[in-house]
Amino acid sequence: MIPAEGLHEPCSQPREFMTTHWSLVLRAANDHDVLSRSALEQLCRNYWYPLYAYVRRQGRSAHDAQDLTQEFFARMMEKKFLNLADPARGRFRTFLLCSLKNFMASEWKKGQAQKRGNGVAVLSIDEQDTELRFLSEPADSLTPEHVYERRWAATLLDIAMERLRKKYLDDGKGEIFNVFGSCILENSKEARYATSAAELKMSEGAARVAVYRLRESFREVLRTEVASTVESPAEVDDELRYLITVLRT
Repeated sequence: MIPAEGLHEPCSQPREFMTTHWSLVLRAANDHDVLSRSALEQLCRNYWYPLYAYVRRQGRSAHDAQDLTQEFFARMMEKKFLNLADPARGRFRTFLLCSLKNFMASEWKKGQAQKRGNGVAVLSIDEQDTELRFLSEPADSLTPEHVYERRWAATLLDIAMERLRKKYLDDGKGEIFNVFGSCILENSKEARYATSAAELKMSEGAARVAVYRLRESFREVLRTEVASTVESPAEVDDELRYLITVLRT
């Protein structure tokens, strides 16, 4: 699991505050900018699985959950939900879940004639892979809401990890990430540095430094990703603490 040490420490240096999910949604709701539309599609893609997992935990079949989730995002892309977006209502993920609940309660009817955005999947999703992912997760007694929160937190970690991997590849350090990447989220402070160091023909001390730098870079990337989900820099640390809490429960 993710090492909590340092993840929610205040930033030592100022950094540019990223565009938040809320500002992106509000922009997409009020104009037809191609870039904002593309960014919104990526945002929906990131939240697709957490919402799908929530629907499945509500007892829906895999087929119905796939159709429902696609239709929900089709309505969002049509701006039917975006015009209701209000940052004052809380976190963006909460807005999405509340919108989905309302959609399920008032607009979804099993066996409806038109599905998936009038027959067109608005997001290209490997639905079979999504269901296999859901089935591979351990059974537990968590509520659908808690499942959604955990999937949201796990998605943020996955996004941050992928961005860090690409950064190391771009910097010509892909081999270091491939060998030591698994150490980033390890609980144990006694990672097997010697064996891994031998693969890269470096000393154990150099391996420890490499892992330390990997973790520091991951914290930076994760903070940036979390920053895109809140309204101000002041909220980042609280959100990081919440993310860690969700993953531990």
